[in-house]
Amino acid sequence: MKRFLIIFMVLAFVVGLTYAGTKGKIAGRIIDAETKEPLPGVNVVLEGTTLGAATDANGYYVITNIPPGTYTVIVSAVGYRKITVKNVKVSADLTTTLNFEMESEAIGLPPVVVEAERPLVRADLTSSQAVVDAEQIRELPVENFQRVLTLQAGVVVGAGGDIHIRGGRSTEISYTIDGVSINDPFFNTLGMQIARNAIQEMTVVSGTFNAEYGNAMSGVVNIVTKEGGQKYTGELLMYSGDFLSRRKNIFFNIDKVDPFNNSVVEFSLGGPFPLLGKVLSFFTSLRWENNKGWLYGVREHQPSDQPNFNDANNWIVPMTGDSAIVPMNPSRNLNTTAKLTFKISPTIKINIDGLYDRSWYKSYNHLFKYNPDGTYQYRDENYKIGYSWSHALSSKTFYEFKVSYNYQKFRQYLYEDPLDPRYQPVERLSRPTSFTFYFGGTQNDHVYRDSRTFLVKFDITSQVHERHEVKTGFEVRLHKLDYVYFTILRDTLKYLEPTIPEITSPYHNRYTRKPVIFSVYAQDKMEYKDMIVNLGLRYDYFDPKATYSRFIWYPDPNDPTIPPIVLRDTLTSVAEPKHQISPRLGVSYPITDRGILHFSYGWFLQMPPFTYLYENPEFESALFVGTPTFGNANLKPEKTVAYEFGLQQQLTDNLAINITAFYKDVRDLLALQRTRISQEKVYNLYVNKDYGNIKGFTISILKRRLKGELLAATLDYTYQVAEGNDPNPDAFFIDLKSGREPEKFLVYLDWDQTHTLNGTVSIGIPDNWNLSFVGQYGSGLPYTPYVTNNRLELRRNSERKPARMQVDVMFEKLFRLFGLRWSLFVKVYNLFDNLNERYVYDDTGTAQYTLAKQRGEGIVVDQWVGKIPGVHSSDDYYTRPYYYYPPREIRVGFSIGF
Repeated sequence: MKRFLIIFMVLAFVVGLTYAGTKGKIAGRIIDAETKEPLPGVNVVLEGTTLGAATDANGYYVITNIPPGTYTVIVSAVGYRKITVKNVKVSADLTTTLNFEMESEAIGLPPVVVEAERPLVRADLTSSQAVVDAEQIRELPVENFQRVLTLQAGVVVGAGGDIHIRGGRSTEISYTIDGVSINDPFFNTLGMQIARNAIQEMTVVSGTFNAEYGNAMSGVVNIVTKEGGQKYTGELLMYSGDFLSRRKNIFFNIDKVDPFNNSVVEFSLGGPFPLLGKVLSFFTSLRWENNKGWLYGVREHQPSDQPNFNDANNWIVPMTGDSAIVPMNPSRNLNTTAKLTFKISPTIKINIDGLYDRSWYKSYNHLFKYNPDGTYQYRDENYKIGYSWSHALSSKTFYEFKVSYNYQKFRQYLYEDPLDPRYQPVERLSRPTSFTFYFGGTQNDHVYRDSRTFLVKFDITSQVHERHEVKTGFEVRLHKLDYVYFTILRDTLKYLEPTIPEITSPYHNRYTRKPVIFSVYAQDKMEYKDMIVNLGLRYDYFDPKATYSRFIWYPDPNDPTIPPIVLRDTLTSVAEPKHQISPRLGVSYPITDRGILHFSYGWFLQMPPFTYLYENPEFESALFVGTPTFGNANLKPEKTVAYEFGLQQQLTDNLAINITAFYKDVRDLLALQRTRISQEKVYNLYVNKDYGNIKGFTISILKRRLKGELLAATLDYTYQVAEGNDPNPDAFFIDLKSGREPEKFLVYLDWDQTHTLNGTVSIGIPDNWNLSFVGQYGSGLPYTPYVTNNRLELRRNSERKPARMQVDVMFEKLFRLFGLRWSLFVKVYNLFDNLNERYVYDDTGTAQYTLAKQRGEGIVVDQWVGKIPGVHSSDDYYTRPYYYYPPREIRVGFSIGF
């Protein structure tokens, strides 16, 4: 499959391609302008396509199976003036309503030509949904679709960069490209990247969502990719830059300017295939990035350096490094897409698409700041190959059959060869105190994850009645998961050479699992004049195809003399298949032609990520090295019941507001439960025990740019309280002994951000110049205060970190030269160089200082600074640049397009 993909991508770059993603709809009614009577038999077509329809006896028409994009709609009938509507935008899963009043044709009168405006309120929107198209993405200072996602109401970014929608976990979001999932099955997070220049439209459903979507509890992000048209389009974009900050006391080497610190090249090309343009078209894109990052170390030591601290008064610290400044969070990324569309007939289209995504990166490790060559490197390589058959049975009915093969590969290691002699004995990582850096040594773990997913999906949509659009379908996912983990054994006594531990060792785990997922759904979109209802039902089936460990405890009912709470034995059982039924309901009620109320309710269920089902498959517990953790293949589905109530109100021709309140009750969440067998022996087990409760509201204001205006803007505010239970790690042992139910304490979740404010402002003249700003404010995330390892409060997450605020800006000047479209632009991220804190010291609540420096070990270290080369002060150790978000970054570039 890999060889096939490479060959396919090379050919695609030569010939190009296109792809139709999920579909939208245009519908409306046509009447006589004078008599107001309905007009039957009027033709409504989309210019440049084979899509169209004719009105029925009551003047109604509907055109389904429309790929998202911008179209010109032509309305014509014998005896009436032709109407042409330009700039009609169609979005996935939504209805664009176009009603017409046709005038009688008179000699000498020209056709009617009008410019459509995207509606500020959508009558068929029954839950919160944001749609961002390619034009909007291009105008913003953003690098990828995740950044666009974080600007939407209800979206919060955790300290580690993980994305949360309405208080849910980062694993509760479904990411799809053209309707096909790209989630990583191991963790149910985003598994593939897609270049910004390949995106036609991105839809973010942050509330309840239709029965069509499953395996998600918080939101759905659906990306529809661009497709080639009847005209050739292409663009080459190049830019580069560096971080420029006055924070050199925190970010080492930040004052050294490298114009090529972060270089990006983007390319796209699309259009009709030469000589075959009527039946074959193409679109292809590429994005390459080389980023040295903003976190640096110094190569004072090599991994082979062996320090000696046996004499407390005479530390021996070798320094064999070359003292070079080394990037410690660099990355290289390549993303390319290639898509073909064969128009077999006016009603049949075959799509073939490919996506290839590869990245290499390193993560900053503060302990290795002066031994930077000892840290892991990470590699991702992913590809997706898809085939789609789309057949319009009529203007009102069409079906899609999709087949997709996804491969996702992850590697973590320092040296690719596990027997590489450069792996160092574990003693090299010794430190005289916890206030010093590593003076040598290597990270010795190897992790290999491979997932292969074969997906078959069938959907049929039919406008069975002018008021009812029925959609039903099924999906089958066949996964193959391969996982390998081991730690290279090497020391100065037993393992004198790098050694891979035996599979029976707790330092070596591997498994292959083939879970099966099946789902089927049906939904009806009922569009009445005074009400729109989305009603659906979904069924999901999951078979983990694995065994799980059951623990048998004393006392034995047949022998009451045996002491209680003693682990007697473990049994291995086959996990049972799981079944889920999820009802969905959404209602939209127009109160005026500019005001719409909506209510939605639904059950949303998903299985926990596979990695927690299959961890430690050999149930290695006999040695009890550390605290072993057991996966649980018999985990139940997690469940969310969500409610939402909202109001859309258009205030003026170019201004609208959207207010939404939401509530989520989350049950059977994944939790890590600690069970104490004895005072010395403890193990962890994944169980369905966590509970969550999320409530809040969002306010979104949209000011669009009308023709002749300079300003467009958005403003989104979210108030949210996300709470969950706080299980005591030893509670299970105590409750088992006493026979009582565990007591639940609600605490703020790690990603609970009470206040979130996002804004964008775009000022400019289309095709001339544009100045855009993105501003974000987030109140502090919670943390648990400690002093000398003692919790100050009884409950976790009782205090708040400092708030975060950032402004990004982009200026672009466009002009034409030699028949091409040129642009020069500059992007500035974190314009005011704000020092935003990602993590804090739990004894002070800030990243800037800690009380630990004043304690004894810090004094011990500081007395050797300047006396022993290679020993750095406790101030250096506690100045941790990764505790902060990136400083200011400036990028300059140009583009050439046609």
